[in-house]
Amino acid sequence: MLYLVPTPIGNREDITQRAIRTLSEVDLILAEDTRTSRPLLQHYGIATPLRAYHAHNEHAIAPQLVAELKEGAAFALITDAGTPGISDPGFLLVRACREAGVAVSCLPGPAAFVPALAASGIPCDRFHFEGFLPHKKGRQTRLQYLATLPHTFALYESPHRIVKLLGQLGEVCGTDRIACVAREISKLHEEITTDTLEKLHAYYAAKGSVKGEIVVVVAGLT
Repeated sequence: MLYLVPTPIGNREDITQRAIRTLSEVDLILAEDTRTSRPLLQHYGIATPLRAYHAHNEHAIAPQLVAELKEGAAFALITDAGTPGISDPGFLLVRACREAGVAVSCLPGPAAFVPALAASGIPCDRFHFEGFLPHKKGRQTRLQYLATLPHTFALYESPHRIVKLLGQLGEVCGTDRIACVAREISKLHEEITTDTLEKLHAYYAAKGSVKGEIVVVVAGLT
């Protein structure tokens, strides 16, 4: 069995009892970055062995992991934060397990775009999740596509690119389009700001240095 176990995106308390139990009982925990995950596991007294599984080695080690799982092993896959496979490594291993007949179970848990959508005040009965945009090739094409969607869309961005992104969104969506920037979700300095793209761009441009993980939620075309 392969378990996909979501981990907190900020506050360490945002983890379920089931997740803690699963991580304690499996034979091995596959972690995106063992250095990032170890403090969380130590905090909850989880002593299960760790093995690195990330975007740079997943193609090479996935077949061996599937072979071990077929022999009866139970592994848990975690990422630095959030749910494996959602803009993080996981899809490749899950697909390989499914093709090999290995059972996969995903525990419910944190994903940054969900609280951002819910707290934005922007309609979220229907939405499009984009994840991370390409840095260069294809970026403008994706932005132009997103601008035409009739429903809300959400995407991730790094703090050092947020001002540029808000400017680009203003160009394709119009500066009066309503959007929300959710930063440091569930952490001490959580900041969720909803306004026009023009005002959000001005706010973050004036702010200077920005830290933390960021979700941008943009209202659909009306």
